[in-house]
Amino acid sequence: MAADWSGLFPALWTPVDGNGQLMGVALADQVRFLRRAGADGLMVLGSTGEFVHLDQRVRRDVLRRVAEAEPGWPVIANCSDVDPAKVADLGRYAREVGASAISLLPPWYFAVAATDVVEFMVRGAEASGLPLLIYNYPERTGHRLAPETIARICDRVQVVGLKQSGAEFGYHRELGQLARTKGFTLITGADTRVAEAFDLGARGAVSGLANAVPELMVAVFRAVQAGNPSGAADQQRALVELAGMLQGLEFAVDVAAMMKARGRETGAFKQVLSPETLQRFDLVVGKLRRRMGELDILG
Repeated sequence: MAADWSGLFPALWTPVDGNGQLMGVALADQVRFLRRAGADGLMVLGSTGEFVHLDQRVRRDVLRRVAEAEPGWPVIANCSDVDPAKVADLGRYAREVGASAISLLPPWYFAVAATDVVEFMVRGAEASGLPLLIYNYPERTGHRLAPETIARICDRVQVVGLKQSGAEFGYHRELGQLARTKGFTLITGADTRVAEAFDLGARGAVSGLANAVPELMVAVFRAVQAGNPSGAADQQRALVELAGMLQGLEFAVDVAAMMKARGRETGAFKQVLSPETLQRFDLVVGKLRRRMGELDILG
């Protein structure tokens, strides 16, 4: 991982069994699979990891097992929660097991003033004693982090990055300018649009689809990072095609479908799914598996 936190960070999937218990062996295997593929580190317990479905004990167990699986590998620990006490507890534990930074979303559900969002982020970062990666995902939290809010956080704690997710892709440009001013790294969550995000100022990527096809994501990211996006044109086309086949499945069920098609362990679904969704899931998995076979990326 570069000193400026540029890099490709798969958003680690969290496999649990039907009782919600962590599948530790499968988790460690996934961590090693991603490192072998050439990723720069991990974002753990993020949206792809479906952290909202995990209790505090399981979240702590995930952090410990990831650290044990690949000691010293850079880990961004998402400690987001609406309860500041849980944020602080998980942040302190992340530091204890060797995480490199924490990530925080603004609190969700209730309306929160911008000044209170700043205070929430600052106190969470201070409790952890780790650098902060701010996480902006308005569709999930109901809060769009404005540049002035981000700047105020940067003025009070060490902010090393900001992950931009959601539909407002053009916001990367304004955030890229702010990143240069405040000295943090803009990290995109747009798996299939890394080159475009780099043109707007991003220098890193967090990818959910990397759980299934890390080779494609690594090749695309390295080519973009080197200033030669066309150097991975075939991989980019394959990535876009496979992502397009996920239409009809909601996030993060779509990530599970691609992982299952690849033969990766996903564990039990963490949310209730209808028979219709389960049928659609199986159909998508079958189509993905056939196409992956044709692309010679199974195994």
